[in-house]
Amino acid sequence: MAPTVLILGGRGRIGRCVAQDLLEHTQATIIATGRQTVSVLSPQARLQVQQLDLDEPKRLRAAIRGSDLVIHCAGPFHYRDGRVLSACIEEGKPYIDVSDHRSYYEKAIQQREVAQEAGVTVILNTGIFPGISNSMVRMGMEQLDRAERVHLSYTVAGSGGAGLTVMRTTFLGLRQRFPAWIDGQWQMVSPYSDRETVEFPPPFGKTGVYWFDMPETYTFPESFQLQTAITKFGSVPDFYNHLTWIAAHVFPAAWLRNPQGIEFLARVSHRMTAISDRFSGIGVALRAEICGSKDGQPSRLLLTLTHPNTAQAAGSGTGSVAQLLLAGKLQQPGIWPVEQILPTDLFLATLKSRKLVINSQIISETSVRKT
Repeated sequence: MAPTVLILGGRGRIGRCVAQDLLEHTQATIIATGRQTVSVLSPQARLQVQQLDLDEPKRLRAAIRGSDLVIHCAGPFHYRDGRVLSACIEEGKPYIDVSDHRSYYEKAIQQREVAQEAGVTVILNTGIFPGISNSMVRMGMEQLDRAERVHLSYTVAGSGGAGLTVMRTTFLGLRQRFPAWIDGQWQMVSPYSDRETVEFPPPFGKTGVYWFDMPETYTFPESFQLQTAITKFGSVPDFYNHLTWIAAHVFPAAWLRNPQGIEFLARVSHRMTAISDRFSGIGVALRAEICGSKDGQPSRLLLTLTHPNTAQAAGSGTGSVAQLLLAGKLQQPGIWPVEQILPTDLFLATLKSRKLVINSQIISETSVRKT
């Protein structure tokens, strides 16, 4: 029988993209849930749409019990307490999510031993960033003999094709300073600070990026032997960067601590991007710069990836991990950030089937080699 995949938050922009990816690349039956009452049935027989609120523990537990895989897309993950993950472990169901904040990872990883003892595979931080970006870095690390520094940058055009939840996530990420692994020690940095201009592939070009609190900042020092791990984010058009910087450094801090303030900023931004998306597009670009050595020579490796629709790219990242889990290729009890469990050969195979291409270039003192 075909497996059943439960997508919590499956009626949001990211959740819908995950569902569509699974419909295209697996034979699974998809149950996509949302908080609102469903009035229209899906025209696709393998896709069922149901009303489910995460604050309904009995119904949530029953839905988990009836599935073969749970995919958590109901953000923002700043607000999530791990109850879904706990229920999956107790019911013996594999779990993946699109969590995009360090605070949730810190809560989830505390259940690593419990998941191991229960024989449950849990994969965190799938999607585009985090997600595909993490696996890009693992791919790059394997191309060098030794790596010391990772500089991971992301830029999104307009809304990225995402909805209000992603807008809320952006502003929630501005609320407080966070630790980053720099020169072999944890140092506190401010969100949306230390602007750099980096060169992304066309059509993005040179774009400003800023420090942003991502799970990779926390997981990379554990996953790889690095001296420095930098994660920076920016937007296109550039004036959105300046507006976000103002929100982080000029607006009263109480605005970002107040849920009503976050909601106001998210809705205003969503209305603005609804207009600018017509001109900027909704794509995403990833750029990983890894410094180390190759064949005894100091080397710098650049890896890049672009996609015309950020939400669809996130769906591809999560969908590919789900596809491999359903095929029994990623069964490893415990809790893992995606870069620790997904081998590069499987990562590249799923990207190829989705027509996604990573460009890489190794630059040494004596040669330039493109792969």
